[in-house]
Amino acid sequence: MTEGKKRKFKAETEKVLNILTHSLYADREIFLRELLSNASDALDKLRFLQSRGETVRDAGEPLEIRISVDKIAGVLQIKDSGVGMTAAELADNLGTIAKSGSEDFVRDLESAAAEKTGGTQTPADPPRATEDAGATENTDADPDTPQAPSDGAQIIGRFGIGFYSVFMVAESVEVVSVPAQGGEGPHLWNSDGRGGYSIRALEGEDAAPYKRGTVIRAKIKAEDKEFLEKYRLESVIRKHSNFLPFPIFLEDSPVNTTPALWREPKFSVSKDQYADFYKQLTFDTIDPLDVIHFSADAPIQFNALVFIPAVEQDPFTGLRERRGLDLYARRVLIKRSDSGLVPDYLAFLRGVVDAEDLPLNISRESLQENALLRAVSGTITRRVLDYLEKTAASDKEKYEKFWALHGKYLRFACNDYANRERAAALLRFASSASAGALTGLDEYLGRMKEGQKEIWHLAAPSPQAAEVNPYMERFRRKGIEVLYLFDAVDEFALGGLGEYKGHPFKSVELADGKTLEAVPDVGEATPPAEALNEDEKSGLDKLIGLMRSVLGAGVRDIRLSDRPTGSPAVLAAPEGMTSSMDKLMRAMQKSEETTPRVLELNPDHPLIRSLLRIYLKNPDDPLIPEAVLNLFDNVRLRDGALNDPEIAADRGLKFLEKAVSLYSDPHGRCYGASPYSDPRG
Repeated sequence: MTEGKKRKFKAETEKVLNILTHSLYADREIFLRELLSNASDALDKLRFLQSRGETVRDAGEPLEIRISVDKIAGVLQIKDSGVGMTAAELADNLGTIAKSGSEDFVRDLESAAAEKTGGTQTPADPPRATEDAGATENTDADPDTPQAPSDGAQIIGRFGIGFYSVFMVAESVEVVSVPAQGGEGPHLWNSDGRGGYSIRALEGEDAAPYKRGTVIRAKIKAEDKEFLEKYRLESVIRKHSNFLPFPIFLEDSPVNTTPALWREPKFSVSKDQYADFYKQLTFDTIDPLDVIHFSADAPIQFNALVFIPAVEQDPFTGLRERRGLDLYARRVLIKRSDSGLVPDYLAFLRGVVDAEDLPLNISRESLQENALLRAVSGTITRRVLDYLEKTAASDKEKYEKFWALHGKYLRFACNDYANRERAAALLRFASSASAGALTGLDEYLGRMKEGQKEIWHLAAPSPQAAEVNPYMERFRRKGIEVLYLFDAVDEFALGGLGEYKGHPFKSVELADGKTLEAVPDVGEATPPAEALNEDEKSGLDKLIGLMRSVLGAGVRDIRLSDRPTGSPAVLAAPEGMTSSMDKLMRAMQKSEETTPRVLELNPDHPLIRSLLRIYLKNPDDPLIPEAVLNLFDNVRLRDGALNDPEIAADRGLKFLEKAVSLYSDPHGRCYGASPYSDPRG
């Protein structure tokens, strides 16, 4: 056996290889992805030659990749039956850093196409699957046409440096290659990656085992013996190269058995196939709620398979570690859960995006142009909104199921100025007119009163709490529909939107009497109370002064108001902020201190009138301060601003005990030295 002639690498190879093996790639396992991508390219090139009717060596050999391990020798072998290389190509492609045979192959195809047409032309792209919920960007493609034979569009490698990643884990590498065309036999390329390589021809018995294609044998470093374990290799293949278009066998066992469904015509993919793929992708045990399968040509050519999970996920905690779609480039994983592919309000989506020509950095681990990724994200967002709009219009039950699972996310669309109104139309709320059902904003607009400008809403913890809210009294009397906001982020969402189709959002807590005066009553109004005489008006002013002294710093002020028409009092919203928003802001700031607010009294309410009569009879009656404190406790409790429930409960029980005693004492007096005035006269 003759020794191969020693050759020097071109360029400052030792320095470049040091960069490649120690700095370029984030994870050592990437070497296997790169070698498998090269093998796939070699098979794609061969398939292209065969599709043109050209004669190739060993034509009966299957197009496949086989991986084997020799633990005793510490050697990992990767073999493909692809196009192979001549001695000159071995020297050219493996002896020159950043020299890509795949790039040359694609360039030659483009040149040939240009010569044939008399101009500049790139090879035609194969037809792709189209969306199952609306028109696609690629309107000229036939959605039911299977993919055409490879024409070079699937070729992955372009930088010419992926092969050298093997030196991250290998102390030496041998490459034996047999070209698919021509009469040249196998040649052996050998290097330790430290500045030089050798090439020699194999003859006789040495050449006999080799057929068309390339065999790579890597002597694995002692510290990287994990890559001689079958489970480790299988894990890397499934993670990075599971969807390469050619079968991969590891120790004669098939590994990549799941097809890249996103590249299949949708007519050929069954519901069960979608469900199985989703479960493998997400490790979920439940079938997805639905799938959106489409292709697009703009801003780049890509296929997408997007799933809507049938399991609720918390937008604040559940997806922090795994949010977004998996990004592939020509079937090779570039980034798992790329959050840049979908906006935050679609973060519940899971799936795959596979682009044909991404501007990747040299390690193929990230994108160089974020603007392009944003454009891809914009296309995906429009397609998902198309699907949701169609579902909301055609299948209300299905859409409401979606809303129950993922509606929390859509509320964050207020920050997407390009799509905020489309997303707003997809929001759903309970309302005072929907009888427990959900309603959309367009339905609300259709039921608005003549002359009504505002879209009214009320934040409440439950439907029952919303119904008894004192601010709702005037709106019921006017027959004005009010949206009920049961989720903490609803007010943020509507506040961020500001308006919908020219109608501003406004809380019923911030409504003023003038806004509602123009709307006629449709319900029975509370019979007006008897007007106060001058002495009673003066007494009421003095009573309010007493209440200020009793409540002290607990209130900013006390004033009369016409807003609590059916209630004795309400707490006015602080500085234009609703009570629920005030609570939410305090919770975010982890503050238990409440901002003192204005206590608004309804002078016509029986409770206030009774207190007034007691005051006019005896301004020093001890009942008054206790009643005022209990009234304030109840108003705060209903408003959700009661921070001292134990004190309030104790005060309420004592007050109740005395009130009951008033009726049980035949003399109309409570026990003890201080009598309460009997409000019965």
